[in-house]
Amino acid sequence: MSAAADGLISALENNFTTIDLALRDLDEEEFKRIPAPDCNSVAWTLWHLSQVIDSFIHTRLRDLPQLWDTNNWEQHFGMPADGENRGLGWTHQMVCDWQPPSRALQMEYFEQVRSALREYLPGLTEAQMQQAKIIPPVSEPRTVAAALGQMTWDCVSHGGQIAFLRGMYKGMGWHR
Repeated sequence: MSAAADGLISALENNFTTIDLALRDLDEEEFKRIPAPDCNSVAWTLWHLSQVIDSFIHTRLRDLPQLWDTNNWEQHFGMPADGENRGLGWTHQMVCDWQPPSRALQMEYFEQVRSALREYLPGLTEAQMQQAKIIPPVSEPRTVAAALGQMTWDCVSHGGQIAFLRGMYKGMGWHR
């Protein structure tokens, strides 16, 4: 196993622990609740986070189809087959109109994406991390390490949002 991605792996695993603890005792209503105008639900945030990881590690970095597409997740989520739809640019009305699937179904997709990430990251070499390529949505070449840093920042930000919402609904309990 290469040490090239150790920092990212550590940050992501700590974030995954936070997410798991935050989600552990949320009921369906809390999971899907939009807490205030112009806010996202835990369900929407988890879907978005999963889509970001899926798109980065499959289509953006490895030119592979996303799990979203290969496992027909769009059908389970009642959404159009568009792996590029990660919620970016959604209006508040679009978020409110979205009917998330059950918590269990969303967790299944999240687990598949998380497993794929856990298989991918440890095998990255320093040379692979320093490879420069055009990785959408940025049009200039950047390193795989920079793209993975962006993905990690996005995931940790959303993990914090999930933990915050859990705290609003249930109080403390999202930490170790």
